[in-house]
This record gives sequence, C-alpha cells and structure tokens, in this order.
Amino acid sequence: MRELGIDLAQVRTFFVEDPEQAFVLIRVPVDAADHWADLLGVPARRCYVSDGNAAANVARTGQPLSAVIAAKTPDPGSVMAGDFGEILTALFLAASAHPADVYDPKKWRLKQDRTKPAPYSDVVQLILPEWPKSSPNDRLVCAEVKTKSTDGKSTPIASAIADSRKDREGRLLKTLVWLRERAIGEDLGTVGLDHIERFLKAIDHPPAARDFRAVAIVCSRLLNVEIEDVKTPPEDECTLIVISVPDLKNNYEALYTAIAASVA
Repeated sequence: MRELGIDLAQVRTFFVEDPEQAFVLIRVPVDAADHWADLLGVPARRCYVSDGNAAANVARTGQPLSAVIAAKTPDPGSVMAGDFGEILTALFLAASAHPADVYDPKKWRLKQDRTKPAPYSDVVQLILPEWPKSSPNDRLVCAEVKTKSTDGKSTPIASAIADSRKDREGRLLKTLVWLRERAIGEDLGTVGLDHIERFLKAIDHPPAARDFRAVAIVCSRLLNVEIEDVKTPPEDECTLIVISVPDLKNNYEALYTAIAASVA
C-alpha cells in the first residue's frame, strides 16, 4: 500500500471499534468522513492507476490526464458504491495491519471494464513481514465486501457471509491464479510475481495463515436495522466486520469527485 502515498496510522483513526458487539463493528466518526474527499482523493486515484502509468498514457495518447483518469473510474451507481466499499475495506485492513507492510495488488487497476466490478475475490492482501524471505508469520487476507448506502431489500451482512464461503471454497485460489497471469503480463506495482507465488507454491514455503473476512459497509442511518438479529459466523470460517459510514452515498460520491479534481 506504500505507493498510495497515505499515512496508514492516520487512516486507522478513521475507524472506531464498538466493543459491545459479538462481531467487529466499526463506526466512522462524522468529522472523519467529512475529510475523506480532501485526504483520499489522490490515494484513491492511485488505486485505479499509478502515477507512472497515468503519465505514460497521457504521453502515448495525447489525451489530458483528466481523460485518462475518467477512463479508469466508474460512473455513479452501484459499481461506484461497490468499488468504494472495497477500497475502504482495503484501507481499513491495511491500517489494522500497520506497521506491517501490506502488499495489495489493487485489483481496480486490473479491470477489463470500468463499468463492472473487478473479477474474483474482492480484496486480497499479502502480509509478508520478513520478505524477501518467507516465514510462518506470512498471512493471506481475503475479504468479501458488500455495500449498502440507500434503502432497499439488499442484505449486505448475510450476503457478505454467504459469499465469503465462495472464497474459502475455491474463489481465492482462482483469484491468485488470475493475479499470477496478470503479473506475468504487466506491472502490478509493489506486488510482484514472487509475492503471489509464495502462496500459490505453498509446498516450497513455511505454512501461512489464510484469514477470511466478510465485510459489510453500511450507511449509519441503516445500521440498527441491518445488525438486528445478526448471526455471527464461526471464528474458524471468517470474521464478520461491519463498518458504519455516515451519509455513505454522499461521501462516496464526494470521494470520486475528489478523484476527478485531483488531476489538477
């Protein structure tokens, strides 16, 4: 996550844990969310395209930087909401692991179609505290993320728990194979082929933990209804994390406005 140019210690202050629940409940303070657009515009832009690749595409095509960024980011709607939830989850998980280095392939850069979600597992992070040497302390973190910003019939908590099972039953492996193929053909930033193969060729390395997360990003005004009668999954399956964000729709739209404005 280094190449995002963000202070993960500061990011950690955005998330306040409520200890009264059987699952992990995170409440984002209003004043923190109000500053996201100012603080996260450039880092969020880098989730979609590195500064180097953006500059190279400007030089190659003759298009302005604003057009290069617009060609990578989603339009307002469900995909934008989903991408926001995934990026927020990636930042939360990385900040929680800090000061350990977190290698995140930033799957939003690898989309074939900006109007659709990135394929396979939502968020995958590699924690390799002794790299370039592999160790028994290495961890592979995989999160299934569901976002709910407006009223509706969706059930983000139950859906995140159910779809996390797909990661455990094979989707994570497919994701790693896909990432390996992409790493052979293109630059994944701070994530290299050797990082991915550390987990794909597990027999050549010490055993590593695989931690699964089911994450629901929920607008704070909807929270009480959504967490009513929550059935927490067994600890050996996945960890349930619910992140309550004030005025979620306006805040994620403000962030994407800041992404577009950051080209100045």
